[in-house]
Amino acid sequence: MSRPVPTVFDQAFAAAVRAPSPHNTQPWRFVVEGDVIEVWLDRERVLPVADPHRREARLACGAAAFNLFISLRANDLAVVVRTLPDPAEPDLVAVLRLDGNRKAVQAERRLAEAVFRRHTNRRPFLDKEVPPGVRTAVKSAALAEGGQVEYLDASGRYSPVASLVRQAESLQEDDLAFRTETAFWTHRPPGSPDGVPRTADGPPPDHHGVVTLRASHENAALPAREYEQQPLLAVVLTRDRGAHAEVRAGMAMQRVLLTATAEGLAASFLSQPFETPWTRDALDRLFTGLGQPHTLLRIGYGYPTRLTARRAVADVLTHRVRPDVPAG
Repeated sequence: MSRPVPTVFDQAFAAAVRAPSPHNTQPWRFVVEGDVIEVWLDRERVLPVADPHRREARLACGAAAFNLFISLRANDLAVVVRTLPDPAEPDLVAVLRLDGNRKAVQAERRLAEAVFRRHTNRRPFLDKEVPPGVRTAVKSAALAEGGQVEYLDASGRYSPVASLVRQAESLQEDDLAFRTETAFWTHRPPGSPDGVPRTADGPPPDHHGVVTLRASHENAALPAREYEQQPLLAVVLTRDRGAHAEVRAGMAMQRVLLTATAEGLAASFLSQPFETPWTRDALDRLFTGLGQPHTLLRIGYGYPTRLTARRAVADVLTHRVRPDVPAG
């Protein structure tokens, strides 16, 4: 029996759920009404210890909104995006409205195709430099969504930021509530629809380098491996701050990640310093004058790894029927 051909909306929601999120919590839900798609933050999937102010959850929802947008654009649809459109509904993070047809450009199709190859790569990267042209493409991707990317190797911030990553990891190891929360979402069995499966974890480092990867994402069953000694670190910033900026930063982050994927790069997150108050404040001070830092990426060339699973679209999607339209 042949399967039905996926519709444009099927493709868009399949793309939306491929967005990254902290520990693959997938803190989003979607509501469709006519030609409007709403992206809502799901508070039941927010990490209360690591993300009490829902900053990382809003980044994730912004990334999901961007996946929706780029998938629809790649299918020749014009789309208008509004972030946090209703002050009375702070969990309504974005609204996408279809606005007729508009011929997609090749760059949009390239990003839409990268959605289904992008994944967080926690394995060692090669000690291979990212060439200037690729670095420029990644920076341009952030600018296209109102964000910016700063590479830390070109500034005096590399060592202080790496130190904050190590300090945050140490603080989290001593925090029972944090460890308990992390343990719930990690080391899941293969194919788990949420959380991080053990197959997505990286091998233990044979010696610690400049940057500390999450100990909670190490797979002790794998032999120790050498990681790159000084990975390329990039921070995603916005000029403004607050909830609006966090959603927009999530969209910029996702365009950056998809551009990196399309260019053959791998990436993973160094979220530790954003998840403890002291290191987050210190990180903010480090970037005074440049903007608000939202996420820290480790970028480089790595070997392919498995994609993590996602919840079914049906589990996160609701169709709202207009009062004047008969149901059924």
